[in-house]
Amino acid sequence: MGVTIGFIGAGNMTTAILKGLMASGLFDAGDIIVSNPTRDKLDLLQKNCGVKTTTDNRALAAEADYILLGVKPGIIPEVLHQLKGETSLKEKLLISIAAGIPIAYYEGILGEDQPFVRTMPNTPAMVGEGMTVIAANHGVDAEGLAMVKRIFDAVGKSLVVPEALFDAVTAASGSSPAMVYVFIEALADGAVLKGLPRETAYALASQAVLGAAKMARDSGLHPGALKDAVTSPGGTTIEAIKVLEDRGFRGAVMEAVKQCADKSHEISNKFK
Repeated sequence: MGVTIGFIGAGNMTTAILKGLMASGLFDAGDIIVSNPTRDKLDLLQKNCGVKTTTDNRALAAEADYILLGVKPGIIPEVLHQLKGETSLKEKLLISIAAGIPIAYYEGILGEDQPFVRTMPNTPAMVGEGMTVIAANHGVDAEGLAMVKRIFDAVGKSLVVPEALFDAVTAASGSSPAMVYVFIEALADGAVLKGLPRETAYALASQAVLGAAKMARDSGLHPGALKDAVTSPGGTTIEAIKVLEDRGFRGAVMEAVKQCADKSHEISNKFK
């Protein structure tokens, strides 16, 4: 397609995005370069995917048109100072998936004229069902933003939102899969309590959550209306709903989201 994308870091999330891009046909193996401090993961990617690899972040930056920073937040400062010396960097679009670091921090090191996009993907990207939110600085043009959306749409769906909402996004999307896993585990435990084999319980609970999520996303109906459609007068479902209401289920989830967002804000403040 005439452009090259580079991935700094070869962790699970970057590998999932890389494979999604190849599966979608958006990038060919020859258009992708990956850097990592050690060779083990690079050799595996090179063998399985045929992509180019390097242990030199600046060499990657010199070659790639789009540079995705896929390292942990604590490693970001080191990587930025490595890239800062690359003379053509201002011609490249940088994309970060690191949680909690505001755009202003990157601009403070690389300059406000560095085209930069902050994103927050979540782990379901590993199975092609991710949700990624995107915020860009003023250096990113419409073409660049459209390409970033195409990159993340290759592993699920994406939305452009104001950066000021990223703390809430972290709770509602970035961290929420872990809350859903706890719910699935609890559903399965309840079924095991009533005699279902563990494997069967997990299969039923996981598929029920997957199906309910797709209905909530695709039907256009309010979640309350979908709930009402399952809840017959005097039936089994309303008994279960009553227990959740009695035990403060909604309030507990809302408080969990609030605390998660507050923690995200606290982390962001460390980079100001």
